[in-house]
Amino acid sequence: MIFAAGFGTRMGRLTADRPKPMVTLAGRPLIDHAVEIARAAGIGRIVANLHYHADMLARHLAPLKVTLSHEAPDILDTGGGLRAALPLLDARQVFTLNPDVAWRGDNPLRHLAEAWRPDKMDALLLLIPRARARGHAGRGDFLCDEDGRLVRGPGLVYSGAQIIKTDLLHEIGENVFSLNRLWDLMLERERMFGVTYRGAWCDAGTPEGLRQAEDMLRQADV
Repeated sequence: MIFAAGFGTRMGRLTADRPKPMVTLAGRPLIDHAVEIARAAGIGRIVANLHYHADMLARHLAPLKVTLSHEAPDILDTGGGLRAALPLLDARQVFTLNPDVAWRGDNPLRHLAEAWRPDKMDALLLLIPRARARGHAGRGDFLCDEDGRLVRGPGLVYSGAQIIKTDLLHEIGENVFSLNRLWDLMLERERMFGVTYRGAWCDAGTPEGLRQAEDMLRQADV
């Protein structure tokens, strides 16, 4: 699941006439980088949710054979958007990926797949140490114990990539809600885990982040 429905307000004027996933990074729309990551990880069914400038994004994705989940009239946020897309995903555990980040190094979804242990995990998040989180101005999102189990707190930054089970989505009553609601349920059950990404990463969701991501992708070393 690629989250592509947002308004892209952090991009300022860059998203005045286009959805954020159509902003270019290294000469290609952000959404193309996300689709390429999913294809390279061997994922056969890719779904993207659409809302803001949906027609433009739908036309672009048509030849890429990405299944579209239209959110109308209201945008559903990440949790609501994932739940609405479940009939299209047809899976009880899915990868999710934010398109407004840049990666250099190992395929992030393959990295997650290597560490996924569904017998003890309801979610596995790919995390970035705060010191290596380019383009990120916050203090971090999670702390991780020696077994990889997560609690909320300043430290590791959520990268925008995860594997997550979807069963608990049906316990949330609202139509519009963040994935944080689902995460809270998993945190209570102590079944939410994280793994640290080995490569380079950048939050490309702002004009300054885009510039940093361009610089990162030009670097010879990860």
